[in-house]
Amino acid sequence: MVAMLLGPTAGYAQDDSKKPSSYAPVVINESFAKTMARMKAAKPDIQKRQMALLNQRYDLSNRPVSGVKMSGGKPVQEGVRVKLPQDTNWESLAEMTPEAIREKDLFPAGFYPLPHPNHAEGGMLFPQFHIDEVKKQEARDLTRFDLDFDLPDHFLPEFPAPIFLTTRTDLGDVSQGKLITIDNFYEIFNGVLNPKQIEGVRLLVTPFAQQQFNQTEDRRSEKPSRGVACFDCHANGHSNASTHLVGDIRPQEFRRRIDTPSLRGVNVQRLFGSQRALKTVEDFTEFEQRAAYFDGDPVIAAKKGVNVLERASQVHAMAEFQALLDFPPAPKLGVDGKLDPKKATPVEMRGQELFFGKAKCASCHTAPFYTDNLMHNLRTERFFKPRMINGRMARADGPIKTFTLRGIKDSPPYLHDGRLLTLEDTVEFFNLVLETKLTAQEKKDLVAFMRQL
Repeated sequence: MVAMLLGPTAGYAQDDSKKPSSYAPVVINESFAKTMARMKAAKPDIQKRQMALLNQRYDLSNRPVSGVKMSGGKPVQEGVRVKLPQDTNWESLAEMTPEAIREKDLFPAGFYPLPHPNHAEGGMLFPQFHIDEVKKQEARDLTRFDLDFDLPDHFLPEFPAPIFLTTRTDLGDVSQGKLITIDNFYEIFNGVLNPKQIEGVRLLVTPFAQQQFNQTEDRRSEKPSRGVACFDCHANGHSNASTHLVGDIRPQEFRRRIDTPSLRGVNVQRLFGSQRALKTVEDFTEFEQRAAYFDGDPVIAAKKGVNVLERASQVHAMAEFQALLDFPPAPKLGVDGKLDPKKATPVEMRGQELFFGKAKCASCHTAPFYTDNLMHNLRTERFFKPRMINGRMARADGPIKTFTLRGIKDSPPYLHDGRLLTLEDTVEFFNLVLETKLTAQEKKDLVAFMRQL
C-alpha cells in the first residue's frame, strides 16, 4: 500500500483499507523519535537491496579512460558498464527485433528505469562529498538518517564543478575551485556580476524548507533543518548528480527518478520541468520553490514552510544569473558547433559523420547546441514486459526532453534518471533502441566525437 500513496509514507502507520490518494497525510500519529529509530533500523537492508541491484546491472569498478578529463580535471570513466544477459553479446542483441528481445526477456537490466535508492520513500538525496562540504562551510547537515546516496563517486560529475560565464569568457573558471555557498558567493562574484545578478546568486544558495529537510516531525534529517538551496542539487550551476523523484506522477511506484541536469547553457533551452510543461527558466525557478520542493503537494508545502518567491524582484534575478551559465570550452568546435578539421583527429571526424548520419543522433541533438528543445518518446516498452524493480514500476518512459550534449563528458550519469553510467553505455542504449546497428569501431568513433562537444 505504501507505493499507492503519494509518499514519503514511511513516517506513519499504514492502513491497508485506505484507498489510493494523491495527497500525503498532514497529521502524523507517530512520534519523531519512533519514526527515526524505525527507519534507521530499516536502512541497512534498504541500502543492501539497492547495491545488489546496481551490482547486478553494472560493472561499478573505477576504470578511467587515459588522457580524457572533465573540464576541471576529474578523470572520465570508460567502457560499457551495463551487464548483458547470459549467452548474449551486443552485436547479436542488436540484430534482434524489439519484439524478440521482449519475448525472450533479453533487454539488458541496466537499460531498465533506475529506481530511487528507496523508491517507496523517495525524496532529495545528496552525494556524501556535497554533504561534507556544506557541513564544513555552513554547519548545515544534508544527511538523511534513513538513506545514503547509491552511485559511486567516480561515476558522478566533478566536485566542485567549474563555472563559466557567457559575459566573462576571459575569466575561465570563476569558481576559484570552491563550492559556491551562502558563505562565499559575495567574495567570488562581487565585481564580476551586477547587483541584480548577485542577488540572484544569493537566492540560489539560500536554504529554504523542503519535503525532507525542514522543522516538522515528518522530516528526514535528525535535527530540524534550515532546508536546501537550489545549488545543493545544481552545484555551482552544474550538477552533482543529486537525485529525487518527479512530483507530477501518481501513484508513487510510477514516479521517475531524476538525475539533476546541468544549468550550463540554460539560456538556449526552451522546455523545463520533468514533463516540460514550463516554458521559461523563470517559470521553473518559481515552480521549484512552490511545488517540486514538496512533491507537488501544496498542502504539505504550507505545513513545512513553502518559500513563495516574488516574481519581479526575486525570480527574475535568479533567472538572470542562471542564463549567464555557459557551456565549458570546446576548443575543437567551430562557430557552427562542429569539429574544426584542422584540430580534430580522424577518429573524431568519423564520429561526427556518424553522429549526423547513420547513428541518427542529430535527428534530436542538432548543432550548435546539440538539442532541438523538443520532447521525444523512445518507446522503450517495445523491448520489455512491465515489472516492479525495487518499488519502481518499470513501464514506458514516455516523452523525454532532448538534453543538450554540449559539455556532455562533464555530466555523468546519463539519460533522465541516470541509468547509463558512461557515454559507451549511452551509445549501446541508443544503438539498440534506434536500431542503428553500429559496428564496434563506429561506437568508439562516436564516443570520441562526443567527448569533444
